[in-house]
Amino acid sequence: MAATRLLAAVTESQASLDGLLDPAGGNPAFTGLGDQDRLLVRAILLSALRHLQLIDAYIDQMVDNPLPDGAKALRQVLRVGAAQILFLDVPDRAAVDLAVTQATADPRNRRFAGLVNALLRRMGREKESRLPVLMAEVAAFPAWFESRIHGAYPTDAAAILSILSEPPAIDLTVKSDAAGWAEQLGGVVLSTGSVRIARPEGPVSGLAGYDEGAWWVQDAAASLPAQMFSRLEGLDIADLCAAPGGKTAQLALAGARVTACDQSANRLERLRGNLTRLGLDVATQLSRAQDLVAPEGFDGVLLDAPCSSTGTVRRHPDIPYTKSQDDIVRLARVQRDLLDHAAGLVRPGGELVFSNCSLDPMEGEEMVAGFLADHPAWRIRPVDASRWPGLESAITAAGEIRTHPAMLAHNDLRLAGLDGFYAVVLTRP
Repeated sequence: MAATRLLAAVTESQASLDGLLDPAGGNPAFTGLGDQDRLLVRAILLSALRHLQLIDAYIDQMVDNPLPDGAKALRQVLRVGAAQILFLDVPDRAAVDLAVTQATADPRNRRFAGLVNALLRRMGREKESRLPVLMAEVAAFPAWFESRIHGAYPTDAAAILSILSEPPAIDLTVKSDAAGWAEQLGGVVLSTGSVRIARPEGPVSGLAGYDEGAWWVQDAAASLPAQMFSRLEGLDIADLCAAPGGKTAQLALAGARVTACDQSANRLERLRGNLTRLGLDVATQLSRAQDLVAPEGFDGVLLDAPCSSTGTVRRHPDIPYTKSQDDIVRLARVQRDLLDHAAGLVRPGGELVFSNCSLDPMEGEEMVAGFLADHPAWRIRPVDASRWPGLESAITAAGEIRTHPAMLAHNDLRLAGLDGFYAVVLTRP
């Protein structure tokens, strides 16, 4: 089954779930499926990864003897079956039958087919009593990840970790008439200007307004960096690491002359396709950000730097299993190199907006503090907290933006929270 193969790729080989599920260049086990099967596989994987610690604890609790260390393929079959039984609207019997069929077909698992059948059937019978107890006892994420969250957010860590296991809402950045689109799509308008809707059953491309390019999907927090420039109309702005193009579209819509740069040809082509649908015209350049040369410079530069993406775990639950603390250290160095180069592209008096979707201060506040110490001519231009009512707590004492997933509380968790983001405006005389 495709789900077990892809789950193994994530948890054993640290493959990116986004890459595996990419419609164009993803894993053949996924791209070869029909539309309905793709939806099911995606749902299984997201549920399995959001609750992987709990699922593993449940499996281990139900076996008399620990699974052999070499029984990785067996554990993946059990994880996929458990995800369906515990967290998806799939009949228990169907989930069990699929798991047994798969175990029987795999020479590595054939002798465990009876175990698969018995364990998953028992799981289905006892989930109502066992699951709440396990949810109260088992850590939701790997120790390294929880440790970083507790260290950075001692007051809010519990709330952040709790909401990270919940599927997120969908935020739309609209070209105009946010209130009108919120009414038409059954959503609400956020203080960022985004329209937030509950996740539809089908693809978002089937919603009103998609084909005519009236909006694009972009988390509310991700929409903030492009809003932080003092002015955009008529200015030359470089968007480094630009794909898939949400921020590029914001800059162009605001009247900037945008040069969008990305090192990936596939991602840059995706950006061009998105902007074509939106009817926005920008210059694009296939280049690494650190290789971009602009002798005359730019009035402004937006650097949304590659990072650990720990702020997007609600959308990308593979991250705690594909990244590590070592990655955070490594990526902070990459970001610093990119920031040093980006600073050289800004004309005197211009603005440099640095951002990323990491929750870790090492990739945000601490890295920028090091940049400012080494570049005394640069300073932070504090943002105006009144621009985004309800997000005042996201503005740091220095005037940076630091969002986390437990912000924007709502009684309905499907409409609560936003991605973790760091963003700052840097200027020089």
